[in-house]
Amino acid sequence: MIFELKTTDSGSKARAGVITTGHGVIETPIFMPVGTVGSVKAVTQEQLRTDINAQIILGNTYHLYLRPGLEVLSKAGGLHKFNGWDRPLLTDSGGYQVFSLAANRKIKEEGCMFQSHIDGSRHLFTPENVMDIQRTIGADIIMAFDECPPYPSEYRYARKSMELTHRWLDRCIKRMAQTEPAYGHEQTLFPIVQGSTYKDLRTISATEIAARECAGNAIGGLSVGEPEEDMYEMCGLVCDILPAHKPRYLMGVGNPWNILENIALGVDMFDCVMPTRNGRNGMLFTWEGVINIKNKKFATDFTPIAESTDCFASRQYSKAYLRHLFAAGEILGMQLASIHNLAFYLELVKEARKQILAGTFAPWKEKMVPQLKTRL
Repeated sequence: MIFELKTTDSGSKARAGVITTGHGVIETPIFMPVGTVGSVKAVTQEQLRTDINAQIILGNTYHLYLRPGLEVLSKAGGLHKFNGWDRPLLTDSGGYQVFSLAANRKIKEEGCMFQSHIDGSRHLFTPENVMDIQRTIGADIIMAFDECPPYPSEYRYARKSMELTHRWLDRCIKRMAQTEPAYGHEQTLFPIVQGSTYKDLRTISATEIAARECAGNAIGGLSVGEPEEDMYEMCGLVCDILPAHKPRYLMGVGNPWNILENIALGVDMFDCVMPTRNGRNGMLFTWEGVINIKNKKFATDFTPIAESTDCFASRQYSKAYLRHLFAAGEILGMQLASIHNLAFYLELVKEARKQILAGTFAPWKEKMVPQLKTRL
């Protein structure tokens, strides 16, 4: 994997770059649609390529390991061939999913024992086998196995968790060095900075992660319920420590204004389930603000879902029609809303990149953030 930093905005720390992987090029800043089980919910791979123009998507180690399982994925030739996605792929290590199973897991030095949410069977994730699992899935970018502490966390627990994450990282790095890519394309490891909302822990973790000199770095544990102000403070602190010549990935964030604010702090990569999850519930993100399409006032609004967009679905269908689909419980409504939201997110980071290259990102961001927050 190669990262080329093109420019940094004159009025902020926002960056424009290019990541080159074995499955293609990614222009940063970038948003990555979440395809947890090998599928971005309600959206086909062809729609991801054409209507949305996604350059990279995510898969999740925990879910794919349980179903369809490694035997199926290996026989298929990896997730790329299994689901027909021929562009770059990143896999989350499963650390966050294990964190969310607090009542059904036990963390120890060796790894994490957990119960499947599908059938209750017991499994052990270790740094070593999580690297092997992600190799088998076939991701271009592989995430280190970490422990994601909840918010709020007591200082002692957050420090202990961070130190465990660092020890696990060294085992991940060692395992990656001992093994080969499964399908002939390069697979790159990203470590994850942790430390909850404690500045000294985030400083220690970012310094430790930077010292490992991996090809890219991630920032975890900042989408678990903390206030936005804490997220921005921690992210800014970490970005000032992580090396500028490597991509920075903020995991699980967020809404459109979160993305712009964190781009301004120096983040290059984002993912979040919000565009599809909120879309399935009738919330649409637009350049003018946020729409609850279920609102009665849209019943006779025959204007397009969003005119100022390149997305076919957004321009082809009216707000009234989309509201009707939700009122009738039609699956097409959830699909169109998901496609629209994902297309908007990709247009948002594309426009952010354009503004960075032009040196006008900072004033544009200040104008856009309150506009994006507006409830229509």
